[in-house]
This record gives sequence, C-alpha cells and structure tokens, in this order.
Amino acid sequence: MSAATAVATRPSEPELEALDAAARVRWAVDTYGEQLILTTSFGVQSAVMLHLVTQVAPRIPVVFIDTGYLFPETYRFADELTRRLDLNLKVFNPQLSAARQEAMFGKRWERGEEELKQYNLINKVEPMDRAVKELGATAWLAGLRRSQASTREQLPVVQSQNKVTKIHPIIDWDNREVHRYLTQHDLPYHPLWEQGYVSLGDWHSTTPLSAGMSEEDTRFGGQKRECGLHEISGQPDFQI
Repeated sequence: MSAATAVATRPSEPELEALDAAARVRWAVDTYGEQLILTTSFGVQSAVMLHLVTQVAPRIPVVFIDTGYLFPETYRFADELTRRLDLNLKVFNPQLSAARQEAMFGKRWERGEEELKQYNLINKVEPMDRAVKELGATAWLAGLRRSQASTREQLPVVQSQNKVTKIHPIIDWDNREVHRYLTQHDLPYHPLWEQGYVSLGDWHSTTPLSAGMSEEDTRFGGQKRECGLHEISGQPDFQI
C-alpha cells in the first residue's frame, strides 16, 4: 500500500482512540505491511510492546539502537527477550564508537543542553534515520505513553514525523495496565526496575527515581526528557 493510500484509509483520531492496543497494532500491520517496523530500547517495560506486536506480526523488524553506553543489564535483558520472543532484531550502532567520540569530543552529556543534543544526534537520531532508510520503513510502532512525561501528554495514537508515520498502540496505558499485561503474560520487567529505575537509557544519563522526582527527572539530569527520536516540536531532531 502506498503512503498516500495509507493516509486516505487511516481511521480518525477518535476512532483510533476507541480501539484497544491490539486492534491498533493489527490496523498498523494491515495498513503498512512490510514497511512497518517496531523500535525498542529494551527498557523497563519494553517486554509489553515486544510481546503485543509480535503476537500479530512475529517477523516484524525490531530496531534496537545500541549507543555503546547502555547498562550491562540492558544488554543481558535484550539477549533474554530476543531469544524468548524469537525477535527479528536489527541492531544499529553510531558510526563513531564511544571511545572515538570521547577522544574527539569529550563527555558531551556533561556539557549542557546543546552538547547533549549533538550527542543524541550522533548516537540515537542518525542510527535511527539509517535504520528507517535501510529497512524501507514508512511506519514505526513505538511504545510511548502519555503518562510517562509532560512531553508526551498530548501525543495522538498516530502522528506524522516528517516522512514517517508513528503509531503508539499503548499511548493511553498507565502503569497499572502495563503491570497487568506483564503479569498476565508472565513477562519480565527490566532487572534494574527493582533498583528504582523507572526509565532507562544510557548509564551516564539515567538515575533511579528518588523522593521528589518525576519520571522525566530521571533522564539527562532533568535537562530534557526526549533524546531526539520522539521530539514533537515543529522542527523535530529526527531527519527522515
């Protein structure tokens, strides 16, 4: 199906809101077919989307951006879920290794928001941009939820991000619904959940939740919540 046809047959936002998560996934699979991808960070609750989507599309490409700065537990968790769910995993890395970046630029995540933006462009945005192009994707399933951060409170079920259509099947789920799904299907949380981590990214920019903090405060020292992949401003970092 062409992108134009897909847009023409897209349900209205109220209709998409009325669907449950599984129905939203089925609509995306039926509409975009082999041009649909799923992304995962193998974060705290990533098992939900990985299981939900692969029940409908077992061989969907699952894109994993490996910055080289992930927690050791994340790599082990990724291996566990890849084997358990038989994921069609596609790993994309930055073009510059972590060691080379630090030799050339230092620890950019320590030097303010502009340097952090450049770090995210190299380590997350560019690899994702490359993944979309190499896989020929026109649509992208992502596990964002409105309850996760103020930057996500107004997200629709489906949105356009430059030339890519993003679908958020569990956008309206809260933590209780996530827990219910994980329990129902005997799926694990990320192992660092037990240590107070509620949102996971690179080890140097992620902290456990403590008293007085919101979930978004645990990322990037509270400077920002989004790494560029899910910017919803008029000029998103993502350059597809």
